[in-house]
Amino acid sequence: MAKILLVEDNEMNRDMLSRRLVRRGYEVVVAVDGEEGLARAARERPDLILMDMSLPVLDGWEATRRLKADPATAAIPVIALTAHAMAEDRERTLSVGCDDFDTKPVDFARLTGKVEALLGRAEG
Repeated sequence: MAKILLVEDNEMNRDMLSRRLVRRGYEVVVAVDGEEGLARAARERPDLILMDMSLPVLDGWEATRRLKADPATAAIPVIALTAHAMAEDRERTLSVGCDDFDTKPVDFARLTGKVEALLGRAEG
């Protein structure tokens, strides 16, 4: 079972995404800000991280930069989650090290496709 770290400060988004991911067969670990996300990534070694970019304490931009700079967590795929849907926002997320980008509100089928592609899982 793949483990996903969901770094999301909005409780409704966090609850909805984590419940739906668990129903899809993933183990979900949650963090509510970027600093906690870094600590959880180091401790839990998730297979993938869903990173909200607008986080308190340490935003998703800096948290991702730090994850990708640390050899222990650099290989973990990160999907940016953001309400900012402009092309330059996508480029910015990729420039800090995110492996993919998805907009909010989340289209769960689209997001699941990206998760499965990065995890190398067959759809089903």
